[in-house]
Amino acid sequence: MTKHRIYTMSFASVYPLYVAKAEKKGRTKAEVDQIISWLTGYGQKELEAQLKKQTDFETFFAQAPRINPSRSMIKGVVCGVRVEDIKEPTMQEIRYLDKLIDELAKGKTMDKILRQTNN
Repeated sequence: MTKHRIYTMSFASVYPLYVAKAEKKGRTKAEVDQIISWLTGYGQKELEAQLKKQTDFETFFAQAPRINPSRSMIKGVVCGVRVEDIKEPTMQEIRYLDKLIDELAKGKTMDKILRQTNN
């Protein structure tokens, strides 16, 4: 089985598209970075290092310091596929990130995007 080509694409090549999508809708790069940090555990310096190294998507998620266990609360459709139904783990992580960026661009509040609940 051959890997999907997104796995070998550098995260740095797609990152500006995430930022542009957010900024086009009045959101910020800082919010994009906050989402990435929430999902992966990368701090700002670690994220910048990954971008500078041109790390591919597969490695980016494989080396993530702390994949957020709350990501399983992310539901919905990205590219015509329900993210919660994706079986391949790396593809699911990529689609989780896509879904969170979509929610940001659609105007959701950060506490809803980051699945924060008031207990």
